[in-house]
Amino acid sequence: MSAVTDHSLAHITSRDQAEILSQALPYIRRFHGKTLVIKYGGNAMTDPALQQDFAEDVVLLKLVGMNPVVVHGGGPQIDEALSRLGKKGTFIQGMRVTDEETMEVVEWVLAGEVQQDIVGLINAAGGKAVGLTGRDGGLIRARKLKMLDKDDPSLEHDVGQVGEITAIDPSVVKALQDDQFIPVISPIGFGENNESYNINADLVASKLAAVLKAEKLMMLTNIRGVLNKAGELLTELSSRQIDDLIADGTISGGMLPKLAGAIDAAKSGVNAVHVVDGRVPHAMLLEILTDQAYGTMIRSH
Repeated sequence: MSAVTDHSLAHITSRDQAEILSQALPYIRRFHGKTLVIKYGGNAMTDPALQQDFAEDVVLLKLVGMNPVVVHGGGPQIDEALSRLGKKGTFIQGMRVTDEETMEVVEWVLAGEVQQDIVGLINAAGGKAVGLTGRDGGLIRARKLKMLDKDDPSLEHDVGQVGEITAIDPSVVKALQDDQFIPVISPIGFGENNESYNINADLVASKLAAVLKAEKLMMLTNIRGVLNKAGELLTELSSRQIDDLIADGTISGGMLPKLAGAIDAAKSGVNAVHVVDGRVPHAMLLEILTDQAYGTMIRSH
């Protein structure tokens, strides 16, 4: 791990180091052979040191017998590419409006650039990553999203080639996992006529976690987790508590699709959903292999 090479651990006694390592054992045993779906986004994805940490964490989890599956976003990278073309991104209720030209940009940024960067980082850290989009192995079937106005359900917003998932066929992911590969998935689905759809990455991760019956869904974000009105971290939440926080406006914007997906995954049998602070080095490892909370855990009831 980079922490070992970059900052000398000489100040930690060998007994303490052994203690730290042995504390991970029950977690390694409990999650051995289990699938972990990881939504990778935010700072963890744009800061080079955090990218490195993320890749090392994924490889370590794979080496100790877990099955990480990465679903990535790429909002900032898409915005940057659009602005180079003189286009401005627009959002309605947290979803990107995607016309035909924007969809082309989304595809080449996500599947061409971002996905391949992540695959390269994981491979450089000693893993065997494989990039997929929803087309590969018929992984994500989608149709055009009908987006109703949250205040007036009789109004429908046209958000272009934004899709909602109609079916996920996880066989390609399972085949790769069984062969020691780490799947890295771009959130692009395909429709009946082979048209492409841009799908919210949080929703893809959530649905995939449910279909794969994942042990955990980890969502790396740019915040400490879900915060209350006073800005304090809520380390555990039920779906009812989330409904209350949405109703009183505590949760809004881009957090809405994230938590909607998290609740769906929890209700569909994913044992634990964690919204994790991706700005903390090795946050994912700390969340999985220690009893410290580095974000919010969401339960279905």
